[in-house]
Amino acid sequence: MSTEDNFYGKYGEPKKFDSSFRGPISNRSCTDIICCLIFFLAIVLYFIVGIVAWTHGDPRKVIYPTNSRGEFCGQVGSQNEHKPFLFYFNILKCASPLVLLEFQCPTPQICVSKCPDRFESFISSYALLRVKPERWKYYIQFCKPGFNDSTKTPARVFKDRDCPSFLTPSKPFTRRCFPDLTTDKGVIKVGNKTSFSDANGESINATRLLDAAKGANIVREAREVAMKIFEDYTKSWYWILIGMSIALVVSLIFVVLLRFIATFMVWLSILLVIAVLGYGIFHCIMEYRELKGVPGSEITIHDLGFQTDLRVYLHLRQTWLAFIIILTIVEVIIILLLIFLRKRILIAIALIKEASRAVGCIMSTLLYPIITFLLLLLCVAYWAVTAVFLSTSGEAVYKVFANKTSCDYHMKTCDPNTFNVSNITQQCPEAQCLFAFYGGESYYHRYLIFFQFYNVFLFFWLVNFVIALGQVTLAGAFASYYWAFKKPADVPAFPVFSSMGRALRYHTGSLAFGSFLLAVVQVIRVVLEYIDQKVKGAKNKAAQFILSCLKCCFWCLEKFLKFLNRNAYIMVAIYGKNFCTSAKNAFFLLMRNIVRVFVLDKVTDFLLFLSKLLIVGGVGILGFFFFTNRIRMFEDKAPTLNYYWVPLLTLIVGSYLVAHGFFSVYAMCVDTLFLCFCEDLERNDGSPERPYYTSPELRDILYKKEYDPPQTQQIQEER
Repeated sequence: MSTEDNFYGKYGEPKKFDSSFRGPISNRSCTDIICCLIFFLAIVLYFIVGIVAWTHGDPRKVIYPTNSRGEFCGQVGSQNEHKPFLFYFNILKCASPLVLLEFQCPTPQICVSKCPDRFESFISSYALLRVKPERWKYYIQFCKPGFNDSTKTPARVFKDRDCPSFLTPSKPFTRRCFPDLTTDKGVIKVGNKTSFSDANGESINATRLLDAAKGANIVREAREVAMKIFEDYTKSWYWILIGMSIALVVSLIFVVLLRFIATFMVWLSILLVIAVLGYGIFHCIMEYRELKGVPGSEITIHDLGFQTDLRVYLHLRQTWLAFIIILTIVEVIIILLLIFLRKRILIAIALIKEASRAVGCIMSTLLYPIITFLLLLLCVAYWAVTAVFLSTSGEAVYKVFANKTSCDYHMKTCDPNTFNVSNITQQCPEAQCLFAFYGGESYYHRYLIFFQFYNVFLFFWLVNFVIALGQVTLAGAFASYYWAFKKPADVPAFPVFSSMGRALRYHTGSLAFGSFLLAVVQVIRVVLEYIDQKVKGAKNKAAQFILSCLKCCFWCLEKFLKFLNRNAYIMVAIYGKNFCTSAKNAFFLLMRNIVRVFVLDKVTDFLLFLSKLLIVGGVGILGFFFFTNRIRMFEDKAPTLNYYWVPLLTLIVGSYLVAHGFFSVYAMCVDTLFLCFCEDLERNDGSPERPYYTSPELRDILYKKEYDPPQTQQIQEER
């Protein structure tokens, strides 16, 4: 057996000459029908899950705080409509370990119209009831609704937990009343005092209140940060849209210029990326030198801990030193890659030139990312709404809060309406029946976790399906361009819509099959990340090592599947075969041209990535100077933000998605043309009877013997 037979026998037979082949075939049939039926059934079930979630869910549980009776504070139309704030009877109880376990402070909580603004004691107000009734009137508004019994003794009031024993000046944070704590020269104060006495005469200092507030902060801090972020978005959303519009215009101009001056634009991107990174290194060095000797600049990031205001880190020398190191490493890597790949870059530029001609011939391909974006936005919106409704579906569950060492009913469910007359209060006098969470023991709630899992899995499946649809559509359009002998005269009309119609009519099952495989791997990765977070708390080194290996393996598997799916979809678009056959054919074709794949295809991806990096970096730098009020022309127009990095990161991510949308068209065009070129070399030999379909420029630079396997060189020499 010859070397040629060994080579092609291992990776399949090369394509044979077919005079009737003119690109994407029109005579095709439906593929992977079973997968198509399963996919549609899964979508129907997904809609059912959404309907069930919307029936049982209540997003108000996320928006409004809930008192001890499970009632919303500030909800329009309820008895607490004019009481938007949640007040804790004894904030010191929030420092209990129960908060960490149950996310609930074991103290009565009521809805109030405003938070207390002064120090006040129940005993003092009760003693001055006849003399200063206004003090008593002020105090009882923080008692349980309906309480106004001045005949009760203070001991009886405290036993029945009708009123708090003391009040402290407080301020509302995310609709919850927390002590108004301030720091004066390192001394923690509440109001203007460092300590005060409660109803029993016990001295309470501000530090204890701070610890208690920290316990209550478990949920509050996250809500507070979320509210500030939401506030920043309300102030800056239109500036974010303006920045993304700039990225849109720049990306459009860039890809249009690629059509005419591809070589110049690619080299300009390379030089500008190097220049921007060089300026970044210079700027970081200057900031690092200016902070020398500044008080507090030598504090390490580890000692400072996490701060929501990222501007704090910019006053540390260690931060700028880290920036210098990171940017220098990136700069050196890019320069070394450019030096070693300088010859390959010239070849990649030729392929980009050919891709620019294809895009210029089919300009509608530049608009297709908008369709993909809208479909992805729909998937994300449906998933997010369903997740919120699922997480808020359930009835109020009440638990007994007591001393778990002396009370057997601790953390048992209870009914607040009958709790005071039950035998629980007799056996556990200090026990309380408080709202704990939303849930239930019904059939629906027992399977709620499965609904959430199904919601996540279908989200990944649909997202991958939308991306696959875009890849097949673009691949079919660009394949029509490549296999047109006379370009653009032989290119069919409306190739994008024709390709999309073929994909949806015949290959929905194949797209569902490929996206299903990818979704399974992605969900497994999410589960592994969740388990890893749990194992980190246990500090089990062996388990962490195994999980790290699994995470690495599934990350590699996901990358391989994305690469395989992408090329399989190109074959599906051209030949109309099922997913497995197309994946096998694409894999064998790439293996028969493995040298070209590694020395050319990935170099092209690298160049396109640099172009995206240039656009995103330029918009990001402009956004940074704007949101930090460093552009004098727009100082008065820049919004005042809590966290300037929130809109900045949103702008950077949004700009990257915009740029990626445009350049993904080029990337898909390059991959399609490359795969078609490899087949063109196998089908044809350049003779008048079997002419090449590729352009002479691309054929001359790609078809070089040094990039072909030895067996292919022998075949070409024989030709």
